[in-house]
This record gives sequence, structure tokens and C-alpha cells, in this order.
Amino acid sequence: MSAEFAMEVVERSTRRAAAAAALEALRPHQWTKNLLLFAGIVFAAQLGDGTRWLEAVAAFAAYCCASSAAYLVNDVRDRDSDRAHPAKRRRPIARGALGVAPALALAGALAVAALLLASLLGAVSLGLLLLFVGLQAAYTVGLKHVVVVDVFVIAALFVVRAAAGAVAVDVRISPWLLVCTGLLALFLALGKRRGELLRTEEGEIAGRRVLDVYTRGLLDRLLAAVAVATVGVYTAYTLTAHDSRALPLTIPFVAFGLARYVYLLHRRGLGEEPDRVLVSDRPILAAVALWVVVCAAVLAAG
Repeated sequence: MSAEFAMEVVERSTRRAAAAAALEALRPHQWTKNLLLFAGIVFAAQLGDGTRWLEAVAAFAAYCCASSAAYLVNDVRDRDSDRAHPAKRRRPIARGALGVAPALALAGALAVAALLLASLLGAVSLGLLLLFVGLQAAYTVGLKHVVVVDVFVIAALFVVRAAAGAVAVDVRISPWLLVCTGLLALFLALGKRRGELLRTEEGEIAGRRVLDVYTRGLLDRLLAAVAVATVGVYTAYTLTAHDSRALPLTIPFVAFGLARYVYLLHRRGLGEEPDRVLVSDRPILAAVALWVVVCAAVLAAG
């Protein structure tokens, strides 16, 4: 009896470990990127519409499923190179905590769930999700090794998210929202490449192939240009917005957030994992929180 009980305990522990590894492989901390899908309902000032919130949540869930499916496929493809990386070697597939077959099966199930959820939101939503999945697949297979194209694909994925959020809740897609989203995503993608390049030059990691083409000087110039363009476009949007004349009050928070991020890139060598930087740096968190509060107040007043 005791032997059977011990075996049952071991089996339960094994199942829990497998479930934990599978959850970790989904990279739930990166689902924060998909919060952009709520931008449409927020900037359309439809916060009191319960139906639209359900649609926005469904879109968010669909893109979380699609993103996690892509992460699983990517980690399966890169498992050998990940084992040589000081951080990526701790990923479940690279360290052997999650097998290739279960990972691919889970990726397939998530992809189906994403497509079903998107289809419930309409043909356009389904088309945007297919575009999102196609871009992710192209990036994983080869575009991540093409200089400059790699960062533009990352930016395009965020633009698709922003457009999908607006389509899901049936509000007008603001060109300003799409342009600002693309520029900010491009800025973060360039910062990511700079962080990777810095660690590669210092011998901390074996860099991806595209880093053989990038230089620190090139990335710094591109970062500066995109940061200026981002603030400029956002300023133009706030000055021409017809719903409120008070939106320019939010410009300092955007400018500070970008400047702070550049500081972190240059002085602390961060940027390789922008999602972690954005949720761990207190000054940036404060700037984002103030931006949200001021925007909410402006929109509510409008």
C-alpha cells in the first residue's frame, strides 16, 4: 500500500512538473504585449459597453494563444542554440523539461483555439489573426536573420495587434494609433537588438546571425531617429485630435519614457528583454501610470 501511495505521489509530482513546464513555455509574462488589443476600446471611449469588452477580451485571448503557439514552435526550432545561451538555456524545451512532441501538440491546440476565437469576431478579425500568425512564422523561419527587416517585422506584429483590437470591437481604426504603435514597437525592437549586440560583444552570449551585420553605432543612430519620430508623430496627433485639446499634456510622459529607456540602454546595458525592462523600471512605470491617468481624465472630460 505504501509503495502504491509513493508511486501515486511521484506520478502527481511528475504531472505537476510537466504542467508547470508547459505553462512556463507559453511565456505568459509576454502576454502583456497583447494588452495593446484594448487600445481600440479605450481610445474610442467605449469603456461602458459590456459587449465590446467581451469582444476585446476574446481578441486578447486569441492573440495570447497565437503568440504562445509561436513561442513553442520557435523554442522547438532553436532548442540547440538556446542551450548555449546563458538565459535561454533555462527555457523548458531547451532544458528538457518539456518534450518536442508535447510542445508541438500544445502549439497546434493553441493555434486552433486562436482561430476559433478570431472567427467568432468576424472575417476581418480572422484575416488579421492569419496575417499575425503568418508574420510570426516568417520571422521564425528566416526573417529574424535579415538586417532591418527583422525589426520592422516585430513592429508590424504590434501594428496588427492594434488594428485587430479596433476591428474586434467595431470602432474606427485610427491611423495615428497605428503609426505611433509601429514607431514605438520599432524603437523597442532596435533596443532589443542593441542589448543583444552588447552582450555578444562582451562574450556573454552567442549572438544570432543578424548581429554580424548590425553595429552599435548604426543601432544608436536608428534609435535616436525613431525616438524623435515617435515623439513628433505623437505630438502631431495630440495637437490635431478633435476630441480634446488637453491631450498635449501627455506628451512629456511619452518623451520621458523614451529618454529613460535610452538611458537604460546606454548606462546599464539593458534592452535585450524589453518586456521585462518596461515592467521592472520604476521611473518608466511611473511615466506610464501618469500617462494612463491623464489620458483617462482627458477622455472622460471629452
